[in-house]
Amino acid sequence: MIIGNGMIANAVKSYDRNDTVFFASGVSNSLETRAAEFEREFSLLNSVYEENKEKKLVYFSTLSIHDQSKQNSAYVIHKKSVENYIENNANSFLILRVGNVVGKGGNPNTLFNFLKTQIADKKEFSLHLKARRLLLDIEDISKFLDSHCLGFSNRTVNFAFPYYYDLKEIISSIEKETGNTALYSQVDEGDFYKVDFDEDTQTFFSGINPQEYLESITRKYI
Repeated sequence: MIIGNGMIANAVKSYDRNDTVFFASGVSNSLETRAAEFEREFSLLNSVYEENKEKKLVYFSTLSIHDQSKQNSAYVIHKKSVENYIENNANSFLILRVGNVVGKGGNPNTLFNFLKTQIADKKEFSLHLKARRLLLDIEDISKFLDSHCLGFSNRTVNFAFPYYYDLKEIISSIEKETGNTALYSQVDEGDFYKVDFDEDTQTFFSGINPQEYLESITRKYI
């Protein structure tokens, strides 16, 4: 049972199961501030849970919960609240905290989509030299669930390719694939947060070279 119709919901269709609820109808914009949007997600989640208590609940959260600079943002506060609700109420659950998801379509404000658009439209933007980001191919979500979901019960898992890409690496990969040159000014700013990845995530991505992973998602989603 899949709740939602966005990029993540479409990505897990191949793993749809009658005994599991995949809740992928959450607020997708991390800059969202409207209380009504967060209330809509929470209300829907509560309703779905009450009608499917016997099923495992899989909820897609965010790695930005670990970002100390965003602890007061409405988005992170909301995600923490939802996680707490699930942990305190669901009989069987998996909370998958994902990184910067890269796929077809999706939120235009995501890092990869923003950079892709700016470069394609030849628009200038600021590059924060100290920023680092964790990326995740959307297809890896369903692959991970297929190999691990049944074995996980009442777990919260940090999930992204465990390598901290600097923005120049990502931009260079997009430039190489498109043949366009990015127009940006460099700013000596930016931050990133460390994430503890458990053995399951590390094993899932073991043996994959960071540059090859980046080139792969760039080829697929440009």
